[in-house]
Amino acid sequence: MRLLTALSLSSLTVLFSLIFIGGYVSASGVGLTCPDWPLCPQGLMPHDDFIIEYIHRSVAAATGLLIIAMMAFTLKSRESPRGMKIASIIAGAAVIGQITLGAVVIVERLHALLVTAHLALGIVLFSMVLLTLMYAYRIEDKRPVAPRAQ
Repeated sequence: MRLLTALSLSSLTVLFSLIFIGGYVSASGVGLTCPDWPLCPQGLMPHDDFIIEYIHRSVAAATGLLIIAMMAFTLKSRESPRGMKIASIIAGAAVIGQITLGAVVIVERLHALLVTAHLALGIVLFSMVLLTLMYAYRIEDKRPVAPRAQ
């Protein structure tokens, strides 16, 4: 269960970083500096003009992989309660929705309604990962402590 707790905590930390970077991308107006999706015009090694948006997309990809792994470990664990499994499934679906919605936001040139939906789904995603982490800590607290060898 320690692995699941560590994976949940890592997912939440990287997700928080992604939300922070996304806020910077939005506030600084660089959301369309990289007008193609998923890669920038120069491919895997972007030009300096695209670097902020490229970092956002790279962190989003890493976040997606972490959250899908967290969901898989949660569903595989026999100790995971039903609520934890549901939260992780919602998180997995939300991260796929976020990636898809992020692509649509770029294709539609930052339509305000789509950007708002992207933020709202990000908040749902953050909440579900936080809930999964809280369940993981609760399970870890209930585990019996092995007696010390003397």
